[in-house]
Amino acid sequence: MTDRFAVTYHIRSDASQIEARAQSIAVEQSVEMPIDAIEHQDILDHTVGKVADITDLGDGLFQVRIDLSLASTGLEAGQLINMLFGNSSIYDDVALADADFPDALMAAFPGPGPGMVGLQGNNLRRALTGSALKPQGLPPQGLAKIAAKLAAGELDFIKDDHGLADQAYAPFAARVKACAKAVREANPATRYIPSVTGNLDVMRSQIKIARDNGLDAVMIAPMIAGLPNLEALRRENPDLALFAHPALAGSARIAPPLLLGKLFRLFGADATIFPNHGGRFGYSPHTCGQLADAARQDWSGLAPCLPVPAGGMTTERVDEMLDFYGTQVMLLIGGALLAAKDTMTQETLAFTRKVHAYGR
Repeated sequence: MTDRFAVTYHIRSDASQIEARAQSIAVEQSVEMPIDAIEHQDILDHTVGKVADITDLGDGLFQVRIDLSLASTGLEAGQLINMLFGNSSIYDDVALADADFPDALMAAFPGPGPGMVGLQGNNLRRALTGSALKPQGLPPQGLAKIAAKLAAGELDFIKDDHGLADQAYAPFAARVKACAKAVREANPATRYIPSVTGNLDVMRSQIKIARDNGLDAVMIAPMIAGLPNLEALRRENPDLALFAHPALAGSARIAPPLLLGKLFRLFGADATIFPNHGGRFGYSPHTCGQLADAARQDWSGLAPCLPVPAGGMTTERVDEMLDFYGTQVMLLIGGALLAAKDTMTQETLAFTRKVHAYGR
């Protein structure tokens, strides 16, 4: 069993200084102290980060691979992300690009529960459809009315907007009860996904409320709630589908395919929501393709995680998106359906039927 794992960084530097800069990052991400002050040879041999490779990517950007100690992660989600990018995330010239995890590390984390296959159910031959319930500010019955219109459009999933929490105008318990009932009555095949927020104890209580209302999926924003809490909720709820929202994921320079595709999946996400290219966020087609691949590809026996491209999508782009991602995906259209107002159900039907007809 290897006692190290490889982490790849992108560092901006002059060519004359990159070796020293790479070595400083290796130290920063391991022992964080002067090497010559370390007296124990075992620490020098096994704990101090080692620069394994430096590649010039051009225009002052270098790809640096550093081998870090596996033991330093404690095989725990928070400490793993700390070792990957803790102090170095503060440097504005360093980005975390990727990481290769050995089997011993992979085995320490739960991965998805139901996973992509569980979410697809009997719909393995077509893409899934989803929408977002908003805006915040509406009372529970107002949100329930919108949820019913969307469900009548034969969506597979309706998730809360990530801005819905436990606000006074729409308390979590009342919102979930009203929306779950509205969705169930409008279309029993549609699954409603409430957003759980707050500290770990609060999220646990909200999951109980969701279960008590017959729901089998919730959404969490791992970068806000905490990666260790995502892992904890997965371990406590192996049968519950966990959708991961990307809020705050852009606050650190971590490559989206690694963070949203690999790490969220490793810590327990069954589906990962991310900004599609050509929408209102700046992800490129290359980034989106890599992210979807990271979520779905074979990875040490971990169940695949369902990619959910979203953000400014329209029905007109359905064929384009499915040509790009294939059918092992969920397309999520929010604002474009909500904007239809009185014809929301008809617009939603047009979306779902276009997805169902793809490739026939």
